[in-house]
Amino acid sequence: MRKNFSDVAFYPQPVLVIATYDENDVPNAMNVAWGGLCGSKYVDINISRGHKSTENILLKKAFTMSFADQAHLVEADYFGLVSGHKENKIEKAGMHAVKSEFVDAPILEEFPLTLECRVVEMVDTYGGLRVVGEVMNMSADESILGEDGLVDAGKLQPLAYDRARKDYRLLGDVVGKAYSDGKKLI
Repeated sequence: MRKNFSDVAFYPQPVLVIATYDENDVPNAMNVAWGGLCGSKYVDINISRGHKSTENILLKKAFTMSFADQAHLVEADYFGLVSGHKENKIEKAGMHAVKSEFVDAPILEEFPLTLECRVVEMVDTYGGLRVVGEVMNMSADESILGEDGLVDAGKLQPLAYDRARKDYRLLGDVVGKAYSDGKKLI
């Protein structure tokens, strides 16, 4: 038997932190609940108009998107609790921003995996703005790379958000091989 829900939950929902610059190149960060991959080189986020990050994206046409990890859960959660209009969240969280070489947006050094994005589309939505960014570069700290030089999700320890319970969770272990295990049925 199945149960129906009116409140949609998406599993796993990544915990994403976007970072932007304002008109004075002061960095800001925001925990974005609605975002994800929308093509091999494109991401999208849906944010309300009143956010400092929204103003910054409209101004600079760029943002970075970092995957929050277990080591920085407190900072990532904080970025969703406080307005950038009221305080310098980067400074308060004790994080460090460096300018991206690819877009006019900051990289938060403490988050080990970051997508550097140039805005290619903005569409008004129900009370907010849908922003599509083209990923101009993906940068990863060497600490999360495997022996093959690729990002190792086990080392990254990315957080997932459980919207129904308002919990942060870690993604699990490797349980299969994509484009391979299904061949057993071919």
